[in-house]
Amino acid sequence: MAINYTIKDVAKKVNVSIATVSRVLNGQGGYSKATEEKVLMAIKELGYQPNAFARGLINNKSNTVAILFPEVSSQFSSKILRGVEEAVHAFGSSVIVCNTASHGQRTEKYLELLAEKRVDGILFVSETITQNYFDKLESMKIPVVLIATESYLYPIPFVKVDDKHAAFTATNYLIKKGHTKIGMISGNKDDVIAGQPRIEGYKQAMLSMGIPFSEENIIYAKGFSFDDGMTNLPILLKQFTDLTAVFAASDAIAMGAISAAYKLGIKIPQDLSIVGYDNLPIAEMSIPPLTTVAQPLEEMGSVAANMLFSMMQSGQKGESRIMPHTIVERDTVKHL
Repeated sequence: MAINYTIKDVAKKVNVSIATVSRVLNGQGGYSKATEEKVLMAIKELGYQPNAFARGLINNKSNTVAILFPEVSSQFSSKILRGVEEAVHAFGSSVIVCNTASHGQRTEKYLELLAEKRVDGILFVSETITQNYFDKLESMKIPVVLIATESYLYPIPFVKVDDKHAAFTATNYLIKKGHTKIGMISGNKDDVIAGQPRIEGYKQAMLSMGIPFSEENIIYAKGFSFDDGMTNLPILLKQFTDLTAVFAASDAIAMGAISAAYKLGIKIPQDLSIVGYDNLPIAEMSIPPLTTVAQPLEEMGSVAANMLFSMMQSGQKGESRIMPHTIVERDTVKHL
């Protein structure tokens, strides 16, 4: 049976106090180089594993940050997480990943758990900040940074693209390719994060070029999923019979629309052009490969994590960042 040695055993082996071993573990000084070497050698020989929670009590840090996602398994989340983890690990900390499933009670339970775990900071992704969330975050008295979302009501720094501007860019790209009969399959129109701004960007691009459009040119989907695109493209085609192009509010919607077009015998881009939004890995995998608006998701995760650690070290509020978006041209848009 393996013996779990304690800090007391290390101190006894070196013939120093427990406090001295603790100072060596936490790099606090107050001991000679020879003592440090003896303590480290004893730790190695005994195979002593310092208790992370106990060390946290000493330096008031857990060396962990948390990230809350509405959907952990999505390609959107995985790209952000990759950027976050690289930055966090570079600071010698770890990441706790929480899947809220866009569920208010689950989010609140996670925030209570994270308070108990004494995390050093929180990254909050792609959800609206409610009064309850904000109150819980405030009570924790730790830095918080939003990713791919923002709050007009609460003063929390964020890292995101300008969704309205990006949607304008996507629609304007189609206009520059000669399209004027442009429809949109949006996400949920009540979604203030990615729904409303992308709808407004589409409308503004059409208006700025003097291109007439009506509400029949837009389908308001329930969400941003493949099924939303698959279900709603046929409806849009019935409402907007001379349609030549579609701006889809997500790559998943675009993929669903491409699949629906295939079943209807509509060729992409010969008969119908499509632009997506996000530039997820599936955009390159689609047939044909999808032209889309790229969000720099990994960079957003990295920038947000670095901002969080800067706030933790300085005690100052971070400065929000609007990240650049770009059009990635592939094969789903025809030049008229």
